[in-house]
Amino acid sequence: MEYEEVIVRRGSRGRVPMIIAVHSRALGPAVGGVRLRRYPGWRDGLEDALRLSKAMTFKCAAADLPFGGGKTVLALDRATPLTPEFRQAILDDLGEFIASLGGSYIAGPDVGTGPADMAVLRRHTPHAFCLPENVGGTGSSSGPTARGVLAALRAGMRHVFGSADLSGRTVLISGLGSVGALIAEGVHGARILVSDVDDTKREQANENGYEWVDPAQVLTTPADVLVPAAVGGVFGPDTIDRLKVPLIVGPANNQLTDDSVAELLAAREITWIPDFVASAGGVIYTLGREIERLDHQAATARVDAIESTVDRILKAPGTPLAAAMSLATERIHPRTKETTRA
Repeated sequence: MEYEEVIVRRGSRGRVPMIIAVHSRALGPAVGGVRLRRYPGWRDGLEDALRLSKAMTFKCAAADLPFGGGKTVLALDRATPLTPEFRQAILDDLGEFIASLGGSYIAGPDVGTGPADMAVLRRHTPHAFCLPENVGGTGSSSGPTARGVLAALRAGMRHVFGSADLSGRTVLISGLGSVGALIAEGVHGARILVSDVDDTKREQANENGYEWVDPAQVLTTPADVLVPAAVGGVFGPDTIDRLKVPLIVGPANNQLTDDSVAELLAAREITWIPDFVASAGGVIYTLGREIERLDHQAATARVDAIESTVDRILKAPGTPLAAAMSLATERIHPRTKETTRA
């Protein structure tokens, strides 16, 4: 079996299916976010948990962190209203579930949850991270996530254009959420194009001097850099032929519909920085501060090291995805050096 442990329970309070998938603990306790989302059925949530826990294994390994990969999915149905009372019941159930695993799985926020929810889990277990600052945590991971993407972007720029200088370049950011907005603030000197399915963010874009791109036009808009900062599954065999960019680097998870798409991007001479490398800043920083007890400077230095990791990946033979997977796999399963007799 590829996964070390997969547990499905129904909470006694909220009666919601809770899925914890642990892909690997080879490097240490499994870490992974808590996804609170509506699904057609709990098995769809299970599929999500399996896919995302595997990605966390490679994210931690590529970042050289002493943690394995896991994921929690709280599979809501399509009808039950998510009232504050219901949310509290679900989180209390999950806190007890995580506590029962004895520290072999450590939870953080993901889609549908945030630092305040991690504080609720902490009432039941110490094995939750990314807590609010007012209870001693690091708060939102958006800042270090964006910082890590910018570090990856610098390495990608040098590889594609020979310089990390963004002056005169066009950067297109798809998704103007908390991370996308911070990336936009960090690409100094560039012409910034932004897009979001939430049209109300157009005003925010205008106020900051960004140019708005209709979401339907993102994949066909010419730019030097495309930053996917929203949903995954954007790049597939039926979409990459429309791309007019030489470099793609962003925080969105699972950007490719299939790993084979990495070869198709390379054939079109488009450099794609693997998402699990570029998006690792948040988990690197929060785990470093809250679990490993590093100070701010040391944890930030680890985030900045994403730049050297991407440099290494881009200098390796094959696609960046193949190089990143090879790096991560070597750390998860180091080869035993064989000695030969003279």
